[in-house]
Amino acid sequence: MDAPTQAPVPPAGASSSTPPAGPPAPADPRAVRRAAWAGLIGTALEQYDFVIYGTASALVFGTLFFPNASPAAALLASFAAYAVGFAARPLGGLFFSRYGDRLGRKWVLVTTLFLMGGSTFAIGLLPTYGQVGILAPALLVFCRFFQGFGAGAEQSGGATLLTETAAPGRRGRLAALVMTGAALGTLLGALAWILVQLLPEEDLMSYGWRLVFASSLLVTVAAVIIRRKLNESPVFQELKREHEAPKSPVKEVFRHGRKPMLLVLFMNVGISSQSYTYQVFMASYLISSVGIDPTFVPKVLMIGAACGGVAAIGFGFLSDKLGRRPVYSAIVAALVLLPGPTFIALNTGSPVAITVAMIIGFVLAGQGAVGVQMSYFPELFGTRYRYAGVTLGREFSSVLGGGVAPLICASLLTAFSGSWIPVAAYMMLMMAVSLVAARMAPETLDRDLTVVPDATGAGAAIAAAPVTAAGGDPATATAGKDTR
Repeated sequence: MDAPTQAPVPPAGASSSTPPAGPPAPADPRAVRRAAWAGLIGTALEQYDFVIYGTASALVFGTLFFPNASPAAALLASFAAYAVGFAARPLGGLFFSRYGDRLGRKWVLVTTLFLMGGSTFAIGLLPTYGQVGILAPALLVFCRFFQGFGAGAEQSGGATLLTETAAPGRRGRLAALVMTGAALGTLLGALAWILVQLLPEEDLMSYGWRLVFASSLLVTVAAVIIRRKLNESPVFQELKREHEAPKSPVKEVFRHGRKPMLLVLFMNVGISSQSYTYQVFMASYLISSVGIDPTFVPKVLMIGAACGGVAAIGFGFLSDKLGRRPVYSAIVAALVLLPGPTFIALNTGSPVAITVAMIIGFVLAGQGAVGVQMSYFPELFGTRYRYAGVTLGREFSSVLGGGVAPLICASLLTAFSGSWIPVAAYMMLMMAVSLVAARMAPETLDRDLTVVPDATGAGAAIAAAPVTAAGGDPATATAGKDTR
């Protein structure tokens, strides 16, 4: 971190003999590289798990776990089970947020890896409906719940760690590596399905799909090896040295940080909705409505993800140069207008038009906007409950957005006799909400992350409170320049 331009001012009630705390020393380049790799690989696992599950929902789960339903009902049931994972995410966020701001970012990031990877591996071992009846979809939902529970603090944790570790002027591009990891996970998930689709149909439905889920074990092991060598962020280390880690970060968010948390929620709800519409619903739409060969879908997802991963870093770099707010607002505004042209391109049936439309969707909604979020959202919060605030805002919005988006889109398509217009209107409406929230958010570029107040001005009451014993609610605050 850069040194502040003025000496810290002791908070009210603090002893004048107590030396004020300065900002943490900047992390060495090796620590930054480890944090970057840890965020990238961990999010790759999370996205890999979700992509292989979402693709399986569109391709095989209807037949394997809901065989007695009509094709449309089986698809709805598969997407409903998919939504369960998103419903579990805020619960996981609530649980792990208590520890991310108390025990550290690293502890949570390692724990969530085991939970996500283990749940995904277990799905590959499940019996099908033909083997055990109604128990099969029940077990599928159970595994999906814990998969989402573990993912509830994953991206937010990686983003917080990287943003707190990177130097000002480089936070945007480095934190965006988390979404490059998400793109890598999508690419690997699509590649896994491409490989198993080379099997005969009978083998794919008997054991091929299981190999896809079993492969998550390899990604989990690689991620754990990298994260074991991870350092805590300098900001959190300073928080522990000053004995300011809060007893209840979640309670502090709801008491002092509601405004930035709600901004995060509404800024993300439309992005989450469109992102998972492109990544999950579009796969089933291309197969069932457009009539595209199912083997084409993983290929176009893989191409889109590769382009999205590059775009995440590019938009993160732009946000370091131009500011978080203008770059994010421009992306969201473009996404308000995108759904109509996307469906027009998809319905041409042209592989080239479909590929271009999906690439644009991934570049903007899938990774581009979220790449900017990775630094923007942590910078909105003060130091004491940053992890909890980002996690709760993002994960509650993921339920309202991405969790139900494929289900709502499939329901609208069924209710309106296959018309894509209501689906596009839903996508535009959700994105308009995020655009309004983005215009209400402050600029946070290069904000001092060691200060207690939020970028919105919330949390000032904590900063002005007397110093208490370690772990108490009130905390000291260092003065810092807040770039708006």
